[in-house]
Amino acid sequence: MPVASSARVHPTAVISAQSHVGEDCEIGAYSVLDGRVRLGAGCVVRPHAVLVGPLEMGESNMVYSGAVLGEFPQHLKFSGEETRTVIGKNNIFRENVTVHRGTNERFETRIGDDNFFMAGSHVAHDCIIGNKCILANGALLGGHCQLEDSVFLSGNSAVHQYCRVGRLVLLSGVSSTTKDIPPFIIQQHINHVCGINVVGMRRAGIPAAGIDAVRRAYAIIYRGDLGLPNALKAAENELGDVDVVAEMIAFIRTAGRGINLTHLPQQTRNAA
Repeated sequence: MPVASSARVHPTAVISAQSHVGEDCEIGAYSVLDGRVRLGAGCVVRPHAVLVGPLEMGESNMVYSGAVLGEFPQHLKFSGEETRTVIGKNNIFRENVTVHRGTNERFETRIGDDNFFMAGSHVAHDCIIGNKCILANGALLGGHCQLEDSVFLSGNSAVHQYCRVGRLVLLSGVSSTTKDIPPFIIQQHINHVCGINVVGMRRAGIPAAGIDAVRRAYAIIYRGDLGLPNALKAAENELGDVDVVAEMIAFIRTAGRGINLTHLPQQTRNAA
């Protein structure tokens, strides 16, 4: 059992002989590292957490009590194939978070760096998550979903399987999507778009000119009556030289599940 000499392991923890615990890790009481689990330096595993290999975690991840990372996928066709979970560094997994390994279709579930998974959130099999995303309490990802950087999924929200969610998207509380969501969009209820994430864009350092360009592109694509193909051409002709608008248009053109075009009226949003 390769456990670094500087690691602090509670005597009641159960660690597989196949696992590797890096320098300065802390393994809490009654936690379990089952199979080929590899922890980078400085990881903390709180009491009663369960990590199931094949699982690779980078440096300085924090796993709270009751979290289960790397367990078999909830997939009726999965029959124990050799798949894995790969997690970057500086992620936080709060109480009762579940992250399931890949299936034989994609082979792995992958999570980047600096993400925050609040209590009870769920990442299903074969998902790919970028960096600096936040999944609030009870947020759910179906299988094969993809989150780009800095996505915020609010409490008890849900993303349908195979959906892709663009950079700096905000999905409101108790909302869900069954289609892809382009970068910078705010979405509420079920498949209703209601604006752009101005606050998130400002915090990400996007300049005012870029935010204004996305506002104008949003008006063309979502508020006009050109139809999506013509609206994309119009937005590209007028604003395509602005990088954030180009990012938005490129995402929409490659949206495998299509996008939601139902715009939520202002008075409905205020009532919600």
